[in-house]
Amino acid sequence: GIKARVELEVADEILRARKNREMMLSGVTIENPGTVCIDPDVVIGPDTILEPGVQLRGRTTVGKNCLIGTGSILRDCEIGDSVEILPYVVAQDTHVHAGAAVGPFSRLRMHADVGEGARIGNFVELKKASVGKGAKANHLAYLGDVTVGSGSNIGAGAITCNYDGKRKHTTHIDENVFIGSNSTLVAPLHVGTGAYVAAGSVITTNVDADALALGRAHQVDKADWAKKRREKLA
Repeated sequence: GIKARVELEVADEILRARKNREMMLSGVTIENPGTVCIDPDVVIGPDTILEPGVQLRGRTTVGKNCLIGTGSILRDCEIGDSVEILPYVVAQDTHVHAGAAVGPFSRLRMHADVGEGARIGNFVELKKASVGKGAKANHLAYLGDVTVGSGSNIGAGAITCNYDGKRKHTTHIDENVFIGSNSTLVAPLHVGTGAYVAAGSVITTNVDADALALGRAHQVDKADWAKKRREKLA
């Protein structure tokens, strides 16, 4: 009997209230249920907490004992047990394994995979990226078309340059690798196990296991340059 958008909204509100009630009766905590949207096919384990403004869309599954933070939108995602999704994470077609933490303000898309106990921090974007067990990308990174081995650390501001203007290329980072802050990894590229990439480097060739790669210009200091400039301007 729905004949107008207003009636559609009323029906939608009734159906979503039923789904929220079903979830709460099964052991899910929903804070401020009127702000939370859970699609019909979504499955959530007991002792999981949904904060206000959460949207769980499509066929998303969430394990037990998870926290889904305020404003997070998950579509067709698989979330393991004891996962912490901090506020304002946007994810689609993503698998987050048990014990991992994501967010706040992270974006995960196109079959991203976050390994057990891994950490994806604030303002990090994953696109077709697989991040291994216990690996970390805590701040301001873009990881596209990349595999990151277990135990590796991706520094703040690091990016993979995966697009040459015509085709996409992949980057492979092995286990226990340290990628320094503001590093630029130009694909196709392979960084071997245990290697270090110095902060601020542009890496264009493969890095051997246990090596240190530096790809930056030497610093030059010009004595009294600033003083002379100020005097000239005055």
